[in-house]
Amino acid sequence: MSSLFKARAILFDLDGTLADTAPDLAAAVNQMRLQRDLELAPYESLRPHASSGARGLLAAGFGIAPEDAGYEAMRLEFLSNYEQAICQHSTLFAGVTEMLAMIADRRLAWGIVTNKAERFTLPLVPLLGLQHANCVISGDTTPHSKPHPAPLLEAARQLRIAPEECCYLGDDLRDIQAAKAAGMHSIAVTWGYCGQSEPQQWQADLLLHRPAELFNFIG
Repeated sequence: MSSLFKARAILFDLDGTLADTAPDLAAAVNQMRLQRDLELAPYESLRPHASSGARGLLAAGFGIAPEDAGYEAMRLEFLSNYEQAICQHSTLFAGVTEMLAMIADRRLAWGIVTNKAERFTLPLVPLLGLQHANCVISGDTTPHSKPHPAPLLEAARQLRIAPEECCYLGDDLRDIQAAKAAGMHSIAVTWGYCGQSEPQQWQADLLLHRPAELFNFIG
């Protein structure tokens, strides 16, 4: 990405990009383990899976997959646990508040595009102090979730800004795939969870190590 790129809108993934939600997601898994008289899973073993939702966290916490017997009941239990304590320990990553203030100073639009379902996104966003987003697109806002481009294109539509004038920041390969498919500038961030692969391998237009670096490249 050129330093001359003039974005009109900055779009963000939520979990692992704007907010460190892993502590509450991990707690939902460990509550299930306690109820089964199992030892707590180490936080370090759960954190990398925070961007993968119930599927990734249940795999890390119990070694269970969607095709396994009992998975659906465990998925619902996990989601219920998380919903009841959705923002006990979740916080914005260091530098995010300052980055959003700079976006406001530059009068740029910004929004959130997450695969988290609306029932979780809508209560969580204000608890994190992100209620001033110009749009919030959840995983079930459109018929498809990332890496499909539909959620990003819906964000651009709501903002009334062309996709090519938007950039999208995320900490997972599917974020970069979605941005590319939507015709947006793709920005990988390294401070999040990053799934099971290295952001350097995702062929994003830009790689950020700190939120403040964004404005080295966005005009």
